[in-house]
Amino acid sequence: IHFICPQQIEEALMSGITTMLGGGTGPAHGTLATTCTPGPWHLARMIQSFDAFPMNIGLSGKGNASLPAALEEMVLGGACSLKLHEDWGTTPAAIDCCLSVADDYDVQVMIHTDTLNESGFVENTVAAIKGRTIHAFHTEGAGGGHAPDIIKVCGLPNVIPSSTNPTRPYTVNTLAEHLDMLMVCHHLSPSIPEDIAFAESRIRKETIAAEDILHDIGAFSIISSDSQAMGRVGEVAIRTWQTAD
Repeated sequence: IHFICPQQIEEALMSGITTMLGGGTGPAHGTLATTCTPGPWHLARMIQSFDAFPMNIGLSGKGNASLPAALEEMVLGGACSLKLHEDWGTTPAAIDCCLSVADDYDVQVMIHTDTLNESGFVENTVAAIKGRTIHAFHTEGAGGGHAPDIIKVCGLPNVIPSSTNPTRPYTVNTLAEHLDMLMVCHHLSPSIPEDIAFAESRIRKETIAAEDILHDIGAFSIISSDSQAMGRVGEVAIRTWQTAD
């Protein structure tokens, strides 16, 4: 969840969701882009704000750092997990640092890899993980991640893969909706060819269609919402049943 506004909690409760995991600092651009809360002060304010709501909450701290101290203070400040996001630079060094801290403090790491392959390809990311357990958000890639082949990490024994619900299930309007959604969420312009090329590199009918089959055989094991950056928090259950159907 990108914790942008409290109305998300109402929508989730009405759809049957009782636990929400994610991050952010409310209606800010860092929240719109990344599901992580930066620093112990922001974590404390977010935890304080959730006292008003009947929902189980887990906050992910910002996992992108070159040195362990910044990550350690977030775990000690209340983060239940650490989130690596490409918008903050998911480099091999950041991946290794984050997973090392997570092992020391026994917390989970979630990763959104480098869509443009600027700091390495999927093979470089896998090498940086070094066989340690990690959860890969939107493993198919429409939500971001090494283009075009991040989906291959679902075959690794140490990677827990997942889908975000707008790609579930693959149907008639899926591609068109995703292109518009991506342009809006990432401030892209339809009049700039490079922006269109970026969007089209991320929204691939072949990998979205493959995602259906990978759920059928159990290779993908989680469906979440990534609410208000991609998916819809009120549709987690219904999209799951539609995929199963």
